[in-house]
Amino acid sequence: MRHVLLIDLADDEAAIAQYEAWHASGALPPAIGASIRAADVRAMDIYRSGNRLVMLMETGPDFDPAAKAAADVADPAVQAWEAQMDGVQRPLPWSVPGAKWTAATRIFSLDEQP
Repeated sequence: MRHVLLIDLADDEAAIAQYEAWHASGALPPAIGASIRAADVRAMDIYRSGNRLVMLMETGPDFDPAAKAAADVADPAVQAWEAQMDGVQRPLPWSVPGAKWTAATRIFSLDEQP
């Protein structure tokens, strides 16, 4: 299944540069990558335009967002990572209170067009 999620970064060049450094090739803490893969996330890419981030995530049949959230709360490494991200991430103005990333709704698919 494909998931498309959005969040903003602080509108600050230093914060954006720091976020990109934390996500550069090989920079992700191994425990974070392991946690994501253990949840049956098969692929994840993050794109940036200005201070807006878009995450594309492909998950397998065993992916359960509630189970992933519960596992994240119980994992000190994930909690430390999330605290680090909280310093630069900004939920979208219309996000659900307490949510970080906001799911996007697909409104068009070429596969459904003539």
